[in-house]
Amino acid sequence: MADMKNLLSPEELEALTVGIEDGTVETNTGLNVSALAIKHDITNEDRSLSMNLTAINLINERFIREFRVGVLDVLRTTARVSAAKAEIVPIQDYMKTLEAPLALSTVNLLPLRGLSMISIQPSVIFACLDNFFSGFGGSNITLLPDRAFTPIEGSIINIMTNILYGALQEAWTPVMPIRCETVATDINPQFMEIAEENDLVIVNRFEIDFGDDVTGTVEIIYPYGMLKPVRELLSSRVQSGEQESDASWRANLRSASSDAALNVKVVIGEIETTLKEFNQAREGEILYFKKDDYARVFACDTPLFDAEIGVQGAQMAVQIIRPLEPEA
Repeated sequence: MADMKNLLSPEELEALTVGIEDGTVETNTGLNVSALAIKHDITNEDRSLSMNLTAINLINERFIREFRVGVLDVLRTTARVSAAKAEIVPIQDYMKTLEAPLALSTVNLLPLRGLSMISIQPSVIFACLDNFFSGFGGSNITLLPDRAFTPIEGSIINIMTNILYGALQEAWTPVMPIRCETVATDINPQFMEIAEENDLVIVNRFEIDFGDDVTGTVEIIYPYGMLKPVRELLSSRVQSGEQESDASWRANLRSASSDAALNVKVVIGEIETTLKEFNQAREGEILYFKKDDYARVFACDTPLFDAEIGVQGAQMAVQIIRPLEPEA
């Protein structure tokens, strides 16, 4: 076999280089020369791999409703809760946004694999503490970074965590049943680890307002890898959930409107006259008018049916003949 290094002589290589530079030798004559190459780092998971965040946002909406009810039952106060759109970020970027002290918990969401994390800001804890002892939820205390929560504050954290777990489990029920279990707690984010440094997480942020300018956030963090195995289930539940939501909305509307009071009248005929003739009418006078084939049934002055007038037992009655087409 000939030496591959000697296929072209130095003179031929130099001539080829000059030809490419001055354009006399054509380049880009191979196949798929117009194809674009996209850089991909196989060590960093792509955040767009079919993860349906619409399903997560729907779960968050259900969580808000359940969480409000839980807070009202325990603290006898109404908290305004709003959710930002779920977002996927590298965990190292998210952890940089956290500042101690926080009420942090790593959580098992069984049967999902991996650890989630819950973060509650101190302002939420102190507002709940104030409400728990019949205050107005107006506490606004600034903590030093190394200040740990007191036993009473820890009890409030446990109460809030239990409310949060109950709301989260109810919110996930239409997708799949889950069970929340606390694995570890801390106040310093440096000691919380739920994913590798370059892994992605789904951040769900909830703003809680207790009034009197006292607000705080609760964040629920899902590792991206935790939800990847159930992404198809999430997608299918979104579609079925939208259908169920439409059916539920129609049923609720029908139920709510079924007891609405209506003013119904039946018109046998109408007479067109003048004000002068009408004022001159006297008792016993007979007014003649042309009767239509059917009487007209109105509900709130809207014509709905043609009907026959008759008697049922000792009662006057109306028999519906046909519905009327709505006017254009």
